[in-house]
This record gives sequence, C-alpha cells and structure tokens, in this order.
Amino acid sequence: MKHKVVQSIIFSVIVVACNSCAIRQKAFKNIQTSMITAGSKEELIQDKKSRRKELYGLLGRLPDRNRPIFVKLISREETDEMTIEKLLFDINGEELVPAYFTKPKNTIGKVPVILFNHSHFGQYEVGKDEFVKGRNEMQKPPYALALARAGYAGLCLDMWGFGERHGKAEADIFKEMLWKGQVMFGMMVYDNLRALDYLTTRDDVNTKRIGTIGMSMGSTMSWWLAALDDRIKVCIDLCCLTDYQELIAEKGLALHGIYYYVPDLLNHFTTSQINGLISPRPHFGLAGKLDPLTPLKGLEKIDRNLKEIYKHDGASDAWQLKLYNVGHLETAEMRKDIMDFFKQWL
Repeated sequence: MKHKVVQSIIFSVIVVACNSCAIRQKAFKNIQTSMITAGSKEELIQDKKSRRKELYGLLGRLPDRNRPIFVKLISREETDEMTIEKLLFDINGEELVPAYFTKPKNTIGKVPVILFNHSHFGQYEVGKDEFVKGRNEMQKPPYALALARAGYAGLCLDMWGFGERHGKAEADIFKEMLWKGQVMFGMMVYDNLRALDYLTTRDDVNTKRIGTIGMSMGSTMSWWLAALDDRIKVCIDLCCLTDYQELIAEKGLALHGIYYYVPDLLNHFTTSQINGLISPRPHFGLAGKLDPLTPLKGLEKIDRNLKEIYKHDGASDAWQLKLYNVGHLETAEMRKDIMDFFKQWL
C-alpha cells in the first residue's frame, strides 16, 4: 500500500510539472534511467578530476577543506613490536577527533602508511579500538600489529558517533546534520580526508606509499576516500562493495546504517562510477558470497564495469575482486590475501 502511495505522489508531481503526455512520459523515463541504470561504457570511463569534484559536492555543507589542523599527543606506548601514539585532532572545528597512530618499533626514516577505517556492526563503543585491539568478526592479530609486522605505519580515527565520540545516537546525529545541510557520511569522509592531510606532514611517513583499508562501514569509507583523493596509492575494501541498484532490488536498504545514505547520489553516480575514479591505482575488493550487504549480482556488475575501466586505463592487473564462501566477516584466507596485496602493490 505504501509503495502505491509513493508512486501516486511521484506521478502527481510529474503531471503538474509537465504540459503534455509526451513530456510526462519522457520525464518519468529520465528519472528511472538516472537512478537505476548502471551507465554506459562512456559514462564509466570519465573525466576523473571533474567527477571527483562532483562527488565531493554531494557530501553536504562541509568545513573548509584547508582549515588548519591541530594535533595533540595524548600518550605514547611501546610494545615489543610497535609504537602506539594516541592523538587528539582538531580537524573539523565542531568536535575533537581521537585517533591512534602506530608504526613498527625502532624504525628509521620514512615508512609506508595505511589509513585504516573501522567498521560499524552496531557496536558504537568500539570505534578505533578495532584497529589496535581487534574484534570478533575479524582475524587476529589486530590490523595495527599485523601492519607493523609487515613494515607499515597506520592511522585510525574514531568516526562520528563511535568510540570516544560515542554519545549521541547515530540517527540523532544524522537528523541534526540534515537540518544543518550536512550529510553524516560526508562529515565522516571529511575527517578522514583531513587525516590524510595530516599523514603527509609527518616526517616518518612515506607520502608516496599511502594505502587505505577497512571492513564493512570501513570498506565503504576506503573506496570513497580512494575515489576522492589520488594520494591514496592502494585501496582494499573488505565486505562492503555494494551496488546501490542491486541493493534496492534485493530490498536490502535496511541492512546498512543510516549514515550510509547520501542525498541525491543515485542521480549522479553508480557504485561502479565512484570506484572507477580509483583506476588505474591498485584496488582489491573482497566479499562473501553469502553476505546480504553486498548482493552477488551487484558484485558481478561492478567487476565487469571496473575490468572495462582498468583495461581502458592500461592497468588490467591492478583491479581484483575475490569472492569467498562466507558471510559478513574476515577469514584467515582473506587476511593473507590482503597482506599479500599490500606487499605486491605498496
């Protein structure tokens, strides 16, 4: 019944706006096409600079991209294998952002670094602790230690509503931001882009070897960040490369948190088009065949489209998608494949 009511309202609006039956039909067809089709080959192979600007423009009213960043070192801890710095950022001018920066112990000179994006799982108190302490849905050791053992530094922020920023409910944050013309995911992206700015100022970081990775919510953040900023040289997304149209077709919208939804996005981009902005840089997607958050038909569509884009950009071997017979979790095989990919490309 609700579906019929919505259809009736949409049709009525179009009728008022159009002066003839032919125009009405054309307008309705254009709306359907812009929101549902995956885009032609020409649309997928696009002018990346202007499209990045367009994508960033969908993220709502964001703070000044060039505002000064202030960082306070809260603590420094040394374990047998790594150094852990707890930092407090003034990044966005609205709320202080706690973070962990880690690196292999006793390193000399500049090291490659991974911007790690934590997951959601409805466990708002975890946040950046996932990076240094791990979580049940992911393999051991935690990524901070795994990366340190492989020679990488790492940085992970508490995203809005998580970890030490946990307090307001996610829905309340989303609604208040919406009233202000902000987008919750946009504010999350902004914080992480500014974290990338910070990394480029550290004298112990090799700015030519920056990668990003995350699982679930962190996966989505990884491919958005890499799409928007080509300073990220390698992108790995784990269990959340979701085709938007197939998610709608599978009636899976409720499976993703409200933070995930960017107004007007489908009138500008498909998932493939966003990820196409990462090409020709190395990009590895890992997904579970049994994961309802990433419909299989959508993964197959994205894979076809990105193969075409990477081929066009002369980097066919730099895009990989691997499917595993699991749901929404990281397996030992996935962890090995991830570390191997970083070793190969970063």
